[in-house]
Parts: sequence; C-alpha cells; structure tokens
Amino acid sequence: MKLYEGDLEQFREDVLNNRIADIMRNKANEYKVNVSRSEYRSWQISPRVFKDAVSQLHNNKIILEYRFPNYGGRIDVILFGKHNGSDQVVITELKQWSNDSVSDCEDEGSVIAEINGHMVKMAHPSSQVEGYYLSLIDNLQVFDEKPEIKLHASAYCHNYSRENDKVLYQDKFKEITDKYPLFTKEDNAKLGEYLRDRLVDDNGIEVFNRFVNSPVRPSKGLIQHVGDMINKQQIFNLIDEQIPARNAIISRAKELAKSGKKFVIIVKGGPGTGKSVIALETMAELLRKGKNVFYATGSSAFTNTLRKVAGKRAKDRFKYFFSFTRHKENEIDVLVCDEAHRLRKNSADYGVPSHLKSELPQVEDLIRPARLTVFFIDEHQIVRPSEVGDVALIRQAALKLNAEVEEFDLKTQFRCGGSEAYLQWLENTLGITESEVRMLGKNEQMEFKIFDSPEALRDAIYEKNKARPNFARIAAGFCWPWSKPNADGSLVNDVKIGSFEMPWERKDEFWKWATDESGMEQVGTVYTAQGFEFDYIGVIFGKDLIYDKENNTWKSDPKSSHDSMIKRNNETLTKHLKNVYRVLMSRAHKGVYIYFMDKDTENFFKSRVESYNPPPR
Repeated sequence: MKLYEGDLEQFREDVLNNRIADIMRNKANEYKVNVSRSEYRSWQISPRVFKDAVSQLHNNKIILEYRFPNYGGRIDVILFGKHNGSDQVVITELKQWSNDSVSDCEDEGSVIAEINGHMVKMAHPSSQVEGYYLSLIDNLQVFDEKPEIKLHASAYCHNYSRENDKVLYQDKFKEITDKYPLFTKEDNAKLGEYLRDRLVDDNGIEVFNRFVNSPVRPSKGLIQHVGDMINKQQIFNLIDEQIPARNAIISRAKELAKSGKKFVIIVKGGPGTGKSVIALETMAELLRKGKNVFYATGSSAFTNTLRKVAGKRAKDRFKYFFSFTRHKENEIDVLVCDEAHRLRKNSADYGVPSHLKSELPQVEDLIRPARLTVFFIDEHQIVRPSEVGDVALIRQAALKLNAEVEEFDLKTQFRCGGSEAYLQWLENTLGITESEVRMLGKNEQMEFKIFDSPEALRDAIYEKNKARPNFARIAAGFCWPWSKPNADGSLVNDVKIGSFEMPWERKDEFWKWATDESGMEQVGTVYTAQGFEFDYIGVIFGKDLIYDKENNTWKSDPKSSHDSMIKRNNETLTKHLKNVYRVLMSRAHKGVYIYFMDKDTENFFKSRVESYNPPPR
C-alpha cells in the first residue's frame, strides 16, 4: 500500500496547493485505513517542511506512507535515484517532536515523547528507522538482486533543536545516530545534502519500478526460528511499539541485582501484533546475557512445540503456568508468560501434577517466584470459562505482591496481510468490539474467500500446500467428537459434512498439528491453532455459533458443540465462541478461506464484504 506516489515536481506542486493531505486521506479511505486527526494534521505539516529539503532534486520518484507487504508498519518517505552509477533508495522517518515534548528514558534505546497528549515510551527515531531499514531488506527480494540497490535510512525531527535540550543526541544514542542519521530543524540544508549526495544522478524511475514490483519474501515463521533465537542470534527485527516494550524488559532485567525491586510488565496486543516474537526474542537475549529466564504458557500444543524446536539445551526453559507453584520467592530473574489470557483461577485443575497443585491464584504463583514477570495478553482470546486472564487481574496481583507495574500496547499488525482494518472488521462482524470498519474493502491486502462446499475449501488449502508445503491448515469449530486413533494407528474421520470427511488432529500427538507435515491432512481446533500462524487458514465455521437474522444478533447452540469444557454450565458461551472464531480467523498472514455450515451466518458475512465475488467452484 502506498498513500502517495509520483515525482518530486508533482509532489512540490501538491504541497504548494495544499492537496497532499487530502490525496493521502482519500487513498487511505480506499484501503479502509482510519486516519486520525493528528495523522491528517501531520500530513499537512511535515511534507511542507520536507519539500525544502529536496529542493536540489528534480524529477526523482517519491513514495509517502508505504506499508510493508507482510505487516502494517508504514514508512513516511521513500526516495529513489542513483549515485555513481548505483541504484539508491533512501527512507526517512518524519517526526513532529519538539524539545519540550521529548524527555529522557531510563530504558536503554528509548525516549519519552508526548503522543496525543500522553507521555509514552517510544523508540529513538534512529532506532525506529533502523527497524524499517532491516525489515525492507528482509521482506523485499530486490535487495538480493543485481544490480545492487543501496538502501539508506535517516530520521528528520523538523521541530526539534539540537542546540537546546539534547535528549536525542546523548552519548548513549551516538552509535545508532551515526549509523542512521538524525536531522533536526537546523539541519534542513544538511538533510538536503545527504539526499542529493545519494540521489541526484538520476530520477530513480528504474529503481522505483524494481522496488514496487519486487517479489515479497515469505514471512519469517516464528516456530521455524525459535531454536536459532534461543541458542544463537537475533532473528526478528522489532519495529514501532515493539521496540520500547523490548527495551523496558531488558532494562528492568538489568536493574534486578542492584534495585532490589520487583517488577511486572504487561504487553497487550491483538492477534499478529508480535507478542510471541517479543517474548521469545527478549528471552533469548537475556539467556545469552546469563539471566535465569523461563518461558511459560497455558497451551500444551504451543509449549510442546517450543520444547521440540528449542533443542535439548533449552527445552527445560519452556514450562506451563502451573510449573512454578513450588519455587521460592524471587528465585527466578525473569519469567515470561505468553498467552496470559489463558491464566486459570488457580493451579488445582485436572491435569496438574499433584505435587504442583496450588489453591492460590495462579497469577500470584507466577509473580511471586520472579523478580520480573512479563505478561503478554489479548483479552479477546479467552476461549474457555476456566480462563480468567485479564489486565485488571494482573494489576491487582502485582499490587498485592508489591511489584511495580508497567504496560505497553502493541498496534502494528504483522499478520492478516498487515491489515489492522481486517481485524477490526472481523471483531465488528462477530460483535466483539465496535469499530468504524463495518465492510471489508475490495483493496484489502488480506485475501478473504467464502466457499460453497467444504470439499472446495479443502482443495484450495491443498493447492496452497503444494505451492509451499506445510504453510496452510484447516481448522474448525469443535462441532464433532474427537476419537482416539484406530488400533492400526490410522485416524478416524470425525469431521463429517455430507460426503466430506477428514480427521481431527491426532489425539495422542495433537501438539504436532501446527508444525508437522501430517497436520496438512488433519483438522485443527482452536486449542491447537492458538499461538500459531500460517500463510493461509481454512476455517469450517460450525453451527455452534450462528447469526440470528430475525433478531440481528449472534447466538450459540450448545447441542452443536462437542467441547464439554466450554459449554458445561456456561452462561457466556456465545462470548467464548465468538472469541474462538476470532482466533481461528486471525491465524493467517495472507488469506482466510472459510466454509459456513449455517447459510444465514454465511449471508451475514457476505453482506459485510464489498463487491463480494465467490471463488470458482
């Protein structure tokens, strides 16, 4: 997605005639991207200042507000040209920060900036643009092709003075600003020289075409890289809100020995905002620094998979929420709790080993043994009545145990085609949250297809796995029984719709469904899909949750569910089932393929899709 593209002559004309912000807002509306007042105002101001910095460039190509192909982060400005015969691309982050809106931060790599009237921890502008630089290198194949494209990155804080309070120019930021220069309001001419020296030899049309037509590399799969993350090196490049969250975790971990304090950090974010990426990257970094770190979840499938791919050296670092009931207070340096919405009331459930059972609140059993406990949470992923994890519960427990609390919100979307609008539309359509996104737009980057039969859905997913093995899955609501394997090891075709038959994931090895190639021939449930991601997900939307067109509301049908854990005496069954299908329909990077067993539900979804065109049979 590009909200503005053209040459610099047209750009200057659009700025001088005050058209630029309206052009970008209209384009954003086409993509169903919400534009806040502050964002629109920045589009009115920043391009006007940037125009002067490119006064010595003429017909060079320019892009404003470029969205990454694989996720929702956006680069403010990209310029294209040549220097000494080589193709050149320069990205620039534009900031309206002033000196009185920025202050120092105790977290290494972060500053505190005023955002919409609130003081928020943010990445230093040079750190922010570094994330964009590395993400372009990782995502676009053109940067591996010949002739080589040289990529450069800088930040421009056009309201900030380097001559006053120099928060952004402290010695601790020198290494990053040397690598990714930071220009201020006194530096308009210097920025102009920086751009001219890299772009002036050519208008950049050739490199622009190479860039915009570049094949996109497959998204980095979290599970495929866990072992290297833990044992070797950083794999993922963090961007935007992920950076200050990571910086806070690392800084608090460094403080533990000298401060004597107890800390709790809560990181909130919807599906695909990178919660598990931050959790595993920070765990890996702290392990390499010699810290005593454990990683806990409430998911058997996710935990078993992480143990397998982490390897022998690290597998004992991956545990369940109930595993810490016998640890001494402050015995652990850092405890990372992923999928914290799956916290239970206590650790006395069926399945907890007798020597670990505890009647204390489970959240307290996780905060008490660690000097720093980090919770990654999405409250709309609670799918069972026994799951009680929410932010208020964690805050209360931290207060009780005298822990300082800090919270972060993740917004940038790394899944669902990088589309925040898709998730907002899905939540609105399921009646989970209200949003302005009531229709899924035709320009949406997320591919969404409704199929007339489960056979057609299955065949489409099979074709995706032929193109790229083991990167697509079929999942369904828990609307059929789940049988043990036959005596000969074969699976029972429990999922039956007319002539369509497929087995559930293997009952004795259910945790393999998401990553083992055998999972391509099986149907998963929310319990094996939660925490994982795929290129494509095929979803069979059962009759356990249906849209009642007469009353314009969602309702649940316990008789259609075979999930005894969720439907037994559950007055909030409808709410939990909405969360189930939200989870299933937000597992994919590129596309969601869906078959509805209930036709009223199908028609309701179709009514929420612009110019709906059914896929070929």
